[in-house]
Formats: sequence, C-alpha cells, structure tokens
Amino acid sequence: MRMRLCCHFLRSTTAAVTLLASVLAAYGSDVFTPEKTDPAAAGMDAALLARIRAKLKTYVDAGRAAGFAAIVVRHGHVAGLEAVGYQNLEAKIPMRPDTIFRIASMTKSFTAAGIMILVDEGKIGLLDPVEQYLPEYKGIKVNPCGDSQASQGCDPVNATRPITVLDLLTHTSGLPPQGPPGAEPFQSLAERVDAGSRSILLAQPGTKWIYSQIGYAILGRLIEICSGQPYTEFLAKRLFEPLGMTDTTFSLPAAKQSRLAALYTLDANGKLSPAARTPDPNPRVPSPEGGAMTTVTDMARFYQMLMNKGTLDGKRVLSIAAVQAMTTNWTGDLKGVEFSPGLGMGLSFGVVKDAVGTFRYQSIGAFSKGGAFRTYGWGDPVKDMFGIIMYQRTNGGGDTAPETNAFTVLANAAIER
Repeated sequence: MRMRLCCHFLRSTTAAVTLLASVLAAYGSDVFTPEKTDPAAAGMDAALLARIRAKLKTYVDAGRAAGFAAIVVRHGHVAGLEAVGYQNLEAKIPMRPDTIFRIASMTKSFTAAGIMILVDEGKIGLLDPVEQYLPEYKGIKVNPCGDSQASQGCDPVNATRPITVLDLLTHTSGLPPQGPPGAEPFQSLAERVDAGSRSILLAQPGTKWIYSQIGYAILGRLIEICSGQPYTEFLAKRLFEPLGMTDTTFSLPAAKQSRLAALYTLDANGKLSPAARTPDPNPRVPSPEGGAMTTVTDMARFYQMLMNKGTLDGKRVLSIAAVQAMTTNWTGDLKGVEFSPGLGMGLSFGVVKDAVGTFRYQSIGAFSKGGAFRTYGWGDPVKDMFGIIMYQRTNGGGDTAPETNAFTVLANAAIER
C-alpha cells in the first residue's frame, strides 16, 4: 500500500514538474522579437502580405516617397516587416528596419503613457485641475468668438470651469494649437509652459475639440512636476528602457545620426525634394507633443505593450485600466474630432467609434495615431493586431494619405484565420 502511494506520489510529482517546465518554457519563449517574422503564427497569408511591399514600391517608383519601413503584427507574432526604397534618396542609402524616423505627433502617445504611469501611482488624476500643479493657469480667459475673425462681442470671459488633465489629453481644453509667442528660444520646458498660460482659450473647457500642441507641452511639464524628474529622463527610465526601445530618443547621439531618414517634401510641381528645414536632432528643449525619434521596430514594442494591456516580455509598464483609458473614446459624439472620419478621441489616440471609421478595415474600437512627417500606427483589439508605417514627407494630410490607407487595408486583407 505504501509502495503504491509512493509511486502515485512520484508520478504526480513528475507530471507536475513536467507541466511546470512546459509552462516556464512557454513563458520563456513569449518574448516579442520584432525582427523575427512568422506569418503562419500570426494567422496571415504570406502571399497576400507580399502585396504590401509591392504597393509601397509603386509609391517609391512614382516619387511620392523616398522609402518606407512598415510592420504588421498579429497575436504577438510579426507577420511582415518591410524596408522599401531609401532612407536617403540622394546618397542612395537603403531603407532598413533600424532606420530612425522623426515621428512628430506620435510622440503624444509616449507623453500620454507617461501621464498614465503617474495616474497608476496616484501622483496625478485625470480630473485634476491643471492649475493645481501650475497656478499660472488659474483664471485663464476664454474668447467667446473662438477663432473667428469677429471683433464685436469678443471680449474675453471667465472659463466655466478649470482645465483638467483629461481635457489636455483629449484636446478639449480650449487651448489654441500653439501658445502665445514668448522669449524664443525657450530655455526650458517650464519656461515654454509658463508662456502658454498667457493664452486665451478658443472654447470653454470640454466643449470643443481643438488640436493643441501647447496642451501636450503642458502634460510634459506635469510629468516633470509630479515625478520630480526631467520629462525625457522619466520617459527613458519608465517607458523606453523597460520596453527595450533602445533607439527611441529626443536627442540623437552622433553615432546614430547616419541612420536618421532624410526629410522630403513635394514641391509645387509635385516633385520629391529635400525639405528646406528639418528639426534639430538635438534640441535644447524637448517637445512632448512632437519631438521623439524612433524606429519601426521600437515603435512596435510600444504598440505590443498596449495590445498586451500594459506588459511586454514579462514587465508591466501600465495597468490594464490605464491602457483601457488610453484606448477608449472619451469625446462621445462631439463633432469635428480627429483628422479622419468616424473617430472619437482617446488619450492621445483617435478611436474608431462608428462604421464610417472602418474605411481602412479597422474595427470599431481600433485606436490610431499619426505624425506630421508621415508616420502612422494603429492597434485593433478585435483582430488582435497592429501595424506601423513610417516614411518622411512634410506635406499635410498624412492621417488619410493614400500610402497609409493602402498599407492598412492590405494588412487587414491578409488575415487568413
């Protein structure tokens, strides 16, 4: 009897050890590797995915872009990673997966994530008045005529309530796109944000969507105040380093500048030409609304963290609740929100709220963010997938650019199961 019990115990123990070993092995292999492609594991058709590369090449051949980097990920597996054309057309430097891009307003999602880290820690609240941390914003006035050219009856009036952190995140603060001119160049983010307090609101807080760069600069300053660290240092320590985003920065080291994609524009004749002005890769003051530089694979690590509800490679960066807050439509049926049809506003992200917003084959609830220099990313929780496309052109309309639309549609059309 004792022998049978002993043998049963040994068999049970062996089975338990085997099960534990298999669980640990699975966990150990659950490391996101953007450079490793596996379309089958992603449930996608490799032949259909090949259309993406072919389509992007047509845009390069037509002179609409020097080159592209793009990635499609589903179920945590990279279905496709493409580098097409050139990162520098004149020097004939080929585009590569580790080419570095200026991502402009996609930076706002990093800033929003930084705020949500602090919300998770109880150091700031979404409904907190901004004036609680920046007293200079107390008593800010509103132009009742908004941005119209009217002159009668437009004397500034009091705001009906203070601007909140949530207002800044959703671009409903009433703040203008840019703050008033100040002592240029500003010597610090604090100095720039202080100048912003002299703005006149174009709408009462919470009543209108106005895309505000100064609003996100304020959020960057709130990160400094509530964390006790400089904005860029906080994001590096709390976001980029835990996620393994080794090429994401606001100041590009000399050793990496050869990997920075050249910036182009379409001239009056529709010819692709080098942009007359390019942002300084080492600015004195960081731009929380648009100053980050990164690679398509680094950005994929950020998006995979969001798809994982706040974790990557076993490290939790944001709570599940924080990610849900970032990717939820907070603006309801407010009109004129975002730069694409059918979207509401999450925390930095546009969120598909109705059928009109699915024109790129994105599901209702998908979230996205674009940048002025033609970078764009989206995540689709329904399909458990995301995609990122990067190229560098200054001409406006990037949020509904043909190149972006084609990439997104072709990626979704390649789903096999």
